[in-house]
Amino acid sequence: MAEIKVPSLGESVTEATVAQWLKKEGDAVKADEPIVELETDKVTLEVNAPEDGVITRIVISEGEDVEMGTILGEIEVGAVANDGGSKEEAKPAPAAAAPEKTEAPSSDDVSGELSPAVRKLIEDNNIDPSQIKGTGKDGRIVKGDVLEFLEGKSSAPAAAPKPSTVAPAAPQPRDLGPREERVKMTKLRKVIATRLKEAQNTAAMLTTFNEVDMGAVMEARKMYKDIFEKKHGTKLGFMSFFVKACVNALKEFPAINAQIDGDEIVYKNYYDISVAVSTPQGLLVPVIRDCENKTMAGIESTIVDLGTRARDGAIGMDELQGGTFTITNGGIFGSLNSTPILNAPQSGILGMHKIQQRPMVMPDGSIQARPMMYLALSYDHRIVDGREAVGFLVRVKEALEDPQRLVLEI
Repeated sequence: MAEIKVPSLGESVTEATVAQWLKKEGDAVKADEPIVELETDKVTLEVNAPEDGVITRIVISEGEDVEMGTILGEIEVGAVANDGGSKEEAKPAPAAAAPEKTEAPSSDDVSGELSPAVRKLIEDNNIDPSQIKGTGKDGRIVKGDVLEFLEGKSSAPAAAPKPSTVAPAAPQPRDLGPREERVKMTKLRKVIATRLKEAQNTAAMLTTFNEVDMGAVMEARKMYKDIFEKKHGTKLGFMSFFVKACVNALKEFPAINAQIDGDEIVYKNYYDISVAVSTPQGLLVPVIRDCENKTMAGIESTIVDLGTRARDGAIGMDELQGGTFTITNGGIFGSLNSTPILNAPQSGILGMHKIQQRPMVMPDGSIQARPMMYLALSYDHRIVDGREAVGFLVRVKEALEDPQRLVLEI
């Protein structure tokens, strides 16, 4: 018998939540095959099967909290699933008749064989398990059977679906479901909430704004995007322009790249830029290391890699820590302007927004429709003065409106 245990969760992480079982009791698994997902306050981790065999027991159900080393379930090493193979499974001669015996067991008999996840689902919905036809090993009820029963698709209670299909036609909308629903916050969402509130409570946060004409950057992308992608194997996006512009500006205004530690200011002589990424689990902020040494192609390919793995839940915890400055792009969701919250303990975060055509008065006095973007810099006023914040945004604006400055680093 092999135990499925919670692995090491990484530095400073002591607890996780069982997010989803990818296999059920009675399923055959291969060594190193993902069988359960754990959600921590930073990332989602997959726990793999330690040996070949069959999952005989699931100890911890979905939604429960666990610590490192907790036993999640058990695997019978070398066993084979329903269709046979192991001597132990082949012993009882009337095995083929087993499903018939379990078609209509008593409620007490069935409940003893239920996994924790299935038992909870049955109890929460006040279901008599004897009404459900199990499709698992030896006729055991699995989670899918319960869900099918609830949806009215189970083959056992043939008449059950009919009332549910008629109910929506009746003029009783409130009978279709509760007026409210309570859902437990995920660990990631709880940490996001805590960290953002701590940033508001700790820092003397202030936001300053400017606007940038994105015409030059858009023209450069249009002119070189095909050559760039052909040579470097990655698309030329807006973010590499912004990262480079921010690095140049941070060199001139080092306080925005610093942080407070007790009664000291820690100035960073490197530029690890955090880039906010929206994922199904919540906001993650992976870090692009040593941006001052990266080419624009290197920045773009790193962004694609980190963003993809963040959304897939495959990013490492070390890749989410240690940034010196953050860039967030609300424009991809249509935001025209906002005041981003600091990513503590950093002292600055730049908000990008939607590019929108607006009438602008040009230097020669003419009025033209230009692709404009509002920029927002939130900063910690404890160590960053208003002059520095405004100066930083002006440098970013100048670099984006004249991209040659990025090459010359001026």
